[in-house]
Amino acid sequence: MNSKIKFYQSIHFKIALVFALMLMLTLEVVGAVFVRQLEHQELANFKQQIELPSYIDNSLATQLTSTDTKTANKEIKTILARVNNTSITEIRVVDAKGIIRGTSSSGNQGIVGQKTTDTVIKNTLVNNRSHTENLYDSANHNRYYVSVVPLLASGNANNVVGVVYMRANLEGVYSTINSISLIYLSAALITIVLGLGLAVLISREITRPIEEMRKQTLRIARGDFSGQVKVMGNDELGQLAGAVNNLSVRVEESQESSDAERRRLDSVLSHMSDGVLATDRRGNLTIVNNTALQFLNIADEEQVLGKSILDVLKIRRQFSIRHLVDEDQDQVILDDLNEDLILSAYFSPIKRESGFVSGLVCVLHDVTSQQKEERERKEFVSNVSHELRTPLTSVKSYVEALSDGAINDPELASRFLGVVSDETERMIRMINDLLSLSRMDSGTAKLNLEYVNINELFNYILNRFDMIIKNEAADPSQKKYTIVRYFTKKDLWVEIDTDKFTQVVDNIMNNAVKYSPDGGVITARLLETHNHVILSISDQGLGIPRKDLGHIFDRFFRVDKARSRKQGGTGLGLAISKEVVNLLGGQIWVDSVEGKGSTFYISLPYVPYEEEEWDDQAD
Repeated sequence: MNSKIKFYQSIHFKIALVFALMLMLTLEVVGAVFVRQLEHQELANFKQQIELPSYIDNSLATQLTSTDTKTANKEIKTILARVNNTSITEIRVVDAKGIIRGTSSSGNQGIVGQKTTDTVIKNTLVNNRSHTENLYDSANHNRYYVSVVPLLASGNANNVVGVVYMRANLEGVYSTINSISLIYLSAALITIVLGLGLAVLISREITRPIEEMRKQTLRIARGDFSGQVKVMGNDELGQLAGAVNNLSVRVEESQESSDAERRRLDSVLSHMSDGVLATDRRGNLTIVNNTALQFLNIADEEQVLGKSILDVLKIRRQFSIRHLVDEDQDQVILDDLNEDLILSAYFSPIKRESGFVSGLVCVLHDVTSQQKEERERKEFVSNVSHELRTPLTSVKSYVEALSDGAINDPELASRFLGVVSDETERMIRMINDLLSLSRMDSGTAKLNLEYVNINELFNYILNRFDMIIKNEAADPSQKKYTIVRYFTKKDLWVEIDTDKFTQVVDNIMNNAVKYSPDGGVITARLLETHNHVILSISDQGLGIPRKDLGHIFDRFFRVDKARSRKQGGTGLGLAISKEVVNLLGGQIWVDSVEGKGSTFYISLPYVPYEEEEWDDQAD
């Protein structure tokens, strides 16, 4: 931020102002002491000048003790007239009874013979103590010095015969003091102005290298390390300028190293297959790589930078930042951040050498496939255990019944042995199916591939089911159904394993027959499209609920479990069919509407051959 500094904000102004204020304060203190001392000295000199000689006081005391009042008053007037001091405004002589016996003011002789009303004079007569004070006369705006001195009888220090009241004008004294103060104030102002100018010049010289260093640091802040501060000398400022130049070089080197490390880190983070998040010590995100954004289903990192990692990962209810820092979390499974992914989060604190924790690093790893495989494995083991336990329990029950005496009843024994045989066959079929799936899962299943006319093979498989219909037609308890074919007339030669493909079609046809209603129609179609052969088998059964369509090819999955077991199904037929079709390079899927039936589709890769190509291969 390079904003222009105003003059009153600059250090030049502040140094000059401080210097001027210090000079002003010094002159003010010195001036106050000087004027106070001058005033004290002038007043002392003034009081000394107007002080009456002691012989006058003695003369006045003698006259006040005289019994001839008239003669004494005239003598007092004569004595006062002989006092020649222009600073004294008036002198009054008052006897012990408070009667004014004389005054030096020619215009105020009328008060002679009157009783005084002045409280100060009365107090002096009573207390036998001198009194002095400065008064301000608001009538003429003058300041006066008043002195009241007791007159004592000769030879008796406690016998007060009267007082001398003297008032002197102080305007002359204060006029002199004011004149001298004005001269001092003028000199002080001139000194302050000159000092301020000198302070500005000195501060400019002091702050010039500081200003250059400020500009250089601003350039460094902008990333420009080209400038250098001129070193004026070897004093503190010169050493500071040299330090700034060294700092500029070091910062440039550090910046280049930091940029290189950041580019390396960004490159590593952007190409990592794991998500990485880093936080500050408060748990707010500072770094998020692209993989983490994809895992979290976030378009732009600006949406999460600065936010708490607890809120971004939705783990605030389970953990706190302190908990993540203090306790090692081996693995935290996150399955609610992205509906398509299951993530594992590993947290590690970022510690300095001093042990201070400056943040957290979180690594997100996609464990969707592992978690899915683990769930499928547990579910598979559970399903196998359950599927095998049911027939084994049945076999055990019937064998125990036979051992308990049922074997002696020929009819009952025959029926029980039939059930045991059926359940045993069911377990054998299930184990064979499991072995087939295991071989396909491990990749050890062998395919006997050959080019087969799929029209003839599909038609051959359906003919077997037509034959079953004819054989069961005479039995009224058997379900009646019809197979309808819609085949292309073109011969389609496809490279498949005939036995395994026949097993796939048998599984789908058996399901269609099981779940079709009595008198239902099963529709088989075969057509060619986009280098693929499409087979479909439709029934008119109960259909598959929408929620179960995604699991119809899962192992041991049944839509109607009770009905499927009753009809002898193992729950592995469609799973085997899917694995076989995948091995053949094709696809299998289902469309279904609940209550209206299902249609299974098989798509196999197909490369059309012309008759000439077959002839060339035969030659």
